[in-house]
Amino acid sequence: GHRLPEYVELHARIKAGAQKMLYTKNTIYLLTSSGTGGMEAAVRNCVGKKVLHCICGEFGERWMEISKSNGKEVVPLRVEFGKAIKPEMVDAELAKGGYDAICVTHSETSSGVMNPVYEIAEVVKKYPDVLLLIDMVSSMAGAKLEVDKLAVDVAVSSTQKGFGLPPGFTVMPVSQRALDRAAKVPNRGYYFDFLVFKEFDAKNQTPTTPSIPHLYALAHQFEKMEKEGIENRWNRHLELAKTCRAWAKSNGFGLFPEPGYEAITLTCIDNSAGKVNVAKMNEELAKCGYVISAGYGKLKDKTFRIAHMGDCTVQELKELLATIDEVRKKL
Repeated sequence: GHRLPEYVELHARIKAGAQKMLYTKNTIYLLTSSGTGGMEAAVRNCVGKKVLHCICGEFGERWMEISKSNGKEVVPLRVEFGKAIKPEMVDAELAKGGYDAICVTHSETSSGVMNPVYEIAEVVKKYPDVLLLIDMVSSMAGAKLEVDKLAVDVAVSSTQKGFGLPPGFTVMPVSQRALDRAAKVPNRGYYFDFLVFKEFDAKNQTPTTPSIPHLYALAHQFEKMEKEGIENRWNRHLELAKTCRAWAKSNGFGLFPEPGYEAITLTCIDNSAGKVNVAKMNEELAKCGYVISAGYGKLKDKTFRIAHMGDCTVQELKELLATIDEVRKKL
């Protein structure tokens, strides 16, 4: 039961694990929701006036649509898919004034781009009234991000990515600045209201019934992270990324993201020349117990994506890549 002492202890353990993983003293809210719900929670609580949306892929677009649907004034800062948002672009836009939040995708799943959030965060610090909201859906627990060092106000995750768990749950660090802003923003709703969460968080509880199986699974994953060592975890994911990128290049493929801005937890491979029929390849891979992702949205068939996150080991990835090599010979 989520009001029993055993639950309180479980909740507290997970918060402590998340704080260590994210290098933060901020409170951790645990939402029974997909990452999309976390994105909505961030804008409902933190945007009173106008929000800048940094868009370099389909999920940046989605976050802006979420803000629009909640009646927020939005301004897009778009770059061509495959390109990254640069700090000077953010500086130029925020200098125009009137913003009270900025939404940045850390790892854009659709295009395989990892935005330079460390550099962007330094720019945002120049504008003390602007809250920094980060989409970490495909990077949290797989790519290092120091929340307090960057002064991140809200970071959104989703358990089916870097945590290696079933979908349907969000781990979300929330700053005091975000809570202060929420107190001034009307119509936050109830399910995602940060101030309602704050009341129950003081008791290591959630306002409404959480998915307790997810919480047991999270506690287990944090124990595994502790045994692996958090720096070892980041290094393993970097090695996975390097392995996948090297495979792509050795097979004559280019990487879709611009050089230096490649995601760590997945690799997006340029298929604009149509070298691979991803649908047919997945039919054959499925017979071997594997599946990879075709391009997302307008990048469908122009790219394909290989995920390497969570509990994935380098050896497991190499087995997948070897299987793809065998399958391609048959196509």
